Amino acid sequence: MKHAVIFAHPKAESFTGSVANAYAEAAVALGHQVVKRDLYRMNFDPCLREDELPFASGAHPRPDVIAERQLLADVNIFVLIYPFWLNAPPAILKGYLDRVFGYGFAYGKSGRSEPLLQGRFLITFSSSGAPLDWVRRTGTFDAVGKLFDSYLAELCGLAFLDHTHFGGIVPMIRADAVAAKLDSVREIVKKHFGRQQ
Repeated sequence: MKHAVIFAHPKAESFTGSVANAYAEAAVALGHQVVKRDLYRMNFDPCLREDELPFASGAHPRPDVIAERQLLADVNIFVLIYPFWLNAPPAILKGYLDRVFGYGFAYGKSGRSEPLLQGRFLITFSSSGAPLDWVRRTGTFDAVGKLFDSYLAELCGLAFLDHTHFGGIVPMIRADAVAAKLDSVREIVKKHFGRQQ
C-alpha cells in the first residue's frame, strides 16, 4: 500500500512534523510505501487562480498541480496532519485540497461531481493548544471533522478511517508526553494497516 502523508506546519521540527515522521516510519515498518508532502517546505502555493476554476474558459491545472496529481495517482491512503489555528486547519492545507483534490482528480466527470478516488482511504491527525475536551465542547472537533473528514471523503469517494486529535500541545510539553503521543500514532497505523499487504 502507498500512503501520502500530507502535513502543514511552518516549523520543520514541530509536533505536527513529528507526527508525520512517526506515521511514515510506522507505515514503512509494515512494508508500505510513503510519499511525504511537507507543504511549507515545498513552498506550495495555496491560491487557486482564475484559470484553474472548473468550467472557466481555458481552464487547466497549473504545472505544480499536475505534478502533485501524478505523484498521488497510485496512492491508497491519504493522511492529513495539521494543527488547529483559529479552530481550523492552516490555509496552506485548505489551498492544497482546493487545487490538488479539485475537479478532475478527486471528483468530477462529465460535468458532474462524481467521486474519483473510490477504494482509497482517508485518515487524519490534528493538534491544538486547547485541551481535547474544550475542542469537543465548543463544537470545533465536530465542525472540522464534518468539513475535512466526512465531506471530503464523501465528495472524493474515500473511505474515512479515523481522526485522532491531540489536545493541549504547547511548546513546553514534556518529552515523555510527546513520545507517548507519537507511540499512539504508530499504534493507530498498525491497527488500521497491520494486516493489509
